[in-house]
Amino acid sequence: MDSDSTRLHQLGYAQELRRTMSAFSNFAVSFTIISILSGCLTLYGFGLDTGGPAAMVWGWPLVGVFVVLVGLGMAEVCSSYPTAGGLYYWAAKLAPRRSAAAWSWFTGWFNLIGQVAVTAGIDFGAALFLNAFLDLQFGFAATPGHTILLLAIILAVHGLLNTFGVRLVAVLNNVSVWWHLAGVLVIVGVLVFVPEKHQSASFVFGHFVNNTGWGFAPYVFALGLLVAQYTLTGYDASAHMTEETKNAATAGPRGIVNSILVSLVAGWILLLGLTFAIQDYDGAVNSPTGVPPAQIFLDTAGATTGKFLLLIAIGAQLFCGMASVTANSRMIYAFARDGAIPGSRVWHRINKRTRTPTNSVWLAAAGALVLALPYLWSATAYAAVTSIATVGLYVAYVIPVFLRVRRGAEFERGPWHLGRWGRPVGVVATAWVAVIFVLFMLPQAYPVTVGTFNYTPIAFLVVLGGAAVWWFASARRWFTGPKVQGTPAELAAVEEDLRAV
Repeated sequence: MDSDSTRLHQLGYAQELRRTMSAFSNFAVSFTIISILSGCLTLYGFGLDTGGPAAMVWGWPLVGVFVVLVGLGMAEVCSSYPTAGGLYYWAAKLAPRRSAAAWSWFTGWFNLIGQVAVTAGIDFGAALFLNAFLDLQFGFAATPGHTILLLAIILAVHGLLNTFGVRLVAVLNNVSVWWHLAGVLVIVGVLVFVPEKHQSASFVFGHFVNNTGWGFAPYVFALGLLVAQYTLTGYDASAHMTEETKNAATAGPRGIVNSILVSLVAGWILLLGLTFAIQDYDGAVNSPTGVPPAQIFLDTAGATTGKFLLLIAIGAQLFCGMASVTANSRMIYAFARDGAIPGSRVWHRINKRTRTPTNSVWLAAAGALVLALPYLWSATAYAAVTSIATVGLYVAYVIPVFLRVRRGAEFERGPWHLGRWGRPVGVVATAWVAVIFVLFMLPQAYPVTVGTFNYTPIAFLVVLGGAAVWWFASARRWFTGPKVQGTPAELAAVEEDLRAV
């Protein structure tokens, strides 16, 4: 046995998943899910109305500082416990023994709803952009019904790839890194060198726009931080993929931190390039395509080149959605392995031929589609989906970081750690997540109507309320947190059974 399998056995699990990913591939999954060409571009229209250029351009580095701190805290814990369960497993190990199961339970459910929502948000954004392209090229109108149809098709394709194209998915994740980096360079290059005129620096760094209906500018600026905060999510994927990664105790933490840092730099360059290139602000906001970045591409570079840039963005978003389904399915698989999801035996089942959790893949895809359906009648549904993803994921991210702070010197460090900076980093990260938890639950437009209602609190009430009822009615009597699968001999037998196929 290698050191990775030995450590996994110490944590109580058999090596059921195939461990073939390199450190670069682990980084690639998180970088692909963060996807600056997905989050930045798909929420750019929201940012134009909610604070405008000033909020987006200054909000990006402001949010980035706190995201780095959250990521550092997560990476330190990941090094100690490199398992596919990730956050909820960490919470169970770091919480006081009497309450460990409850901490684990609710961390897992926050992570689950966040993972499903981020998958919905990514593929929903891809559907919006694809619909805009099909409208421009073939007259396939950009309507809510068409967008949801495209979303269902995209989710089905990503489900099939994760079911049957396991090796292909790994290759595509590696390709995705270069696609994103090259794509940003091409898009920014065109936006810088092709147009005859650009916006002034005072416009890009100082122009504030408030089309929300709210009259308090600081509140609107704070709402605009969603563009950066939503984009910089999904890096927990490196933790969820550790059971498939070589040298996981160091590769996983590095994947988390490096994916954030590279995305921060490349994302800010993209935002600056796009904002300097705006030719007609009102025309972009009210674009007939429904996608302001697409209108900026067209206004800046003409129809042919504009469509080409749009295709680059769509390709990146499709890579991103595929990787999100992968990470989401691993979290569902791990949580089901410990009995925490209704029908756990079904969702934990492994396809012995491909060594992947096939049923979990399709649960992830179906859940994402359900979360996006309100777009059929709600104009602000996409912003709500991104809020759900942001709140759910960041609460799950910071719970084990907070528990690590409480542990203090008793925390058992892995090979990758922060030394004496672990506790102060964790304190600041926890405080920041407490702020955004409240912020992104609040109304994003005024007046608040059925069409503008932010249904983020409703989604959390339904899912987490159900999880709470289940916990107090039943689960607290039998859910003990992550389960040990068996003795070393039993774990070896599970592995031998899989190798025999």
